[in-house]
Amino acid sequence: MDNNFLTLFRTGLLTESTGLDQILQTNEQSAQHGLRITPSDAAELAETRRTVLKDLDRIEFGGATIVRLIEAFCDSAYINQDEYAEVLQELLTLFYTYKNETLDQIPDDLLISLMRTYFEERCHGSLELLAGRELDRMARNIRFGRHYDDDGEDMTVTEDEENENDNC
Repeated sequence: MDNNFLTLFRTGLLTESTGLDQILQTNEQSAQHGLRITPSDAAELAETRRTVLKDLDRIEFGGATIVRLIEAFCDSAYINQDEYAEVLQELLTLFYTYKNETLDQIPDDLLISLMRTYFEERCHGSLELLAGRELDRMARNIRFGRHYDDDGEDMTVTEDEENENDNC
């Protein structure tokens, strides 16, 4: 393969303009809920994606995750225009982080759906609760072979889980 192509591919510049167009096209749907992404917001989202993927040693082809997150969250009662881009950046970071934390054992669409459900119904719009409680519990359940939504009421902590918590 041509070295210039590899450089463009690895830095994400090859698909950046296409990705920005896809992000901006979501305004058609999100505008119905009073939310819009500006071109600079789209560029920041693309940069967040690139940085998080690099930091987590992940590779993703295309930029569909951002679009799917926007589509899933644009009608949330807990998101307003003033914080829309920042919330999307955090959701994007959480998505990739928990893909890693779940050892890629959960399909993308299910993870996005769970993030949305937890955000709306259990966390009432709190990103801190989403990350620090709900997604952590989900990831732990998946890593230990339990159902992702097991609330753990009738379970005791195993020695493996204690060791994992000690290593955090």
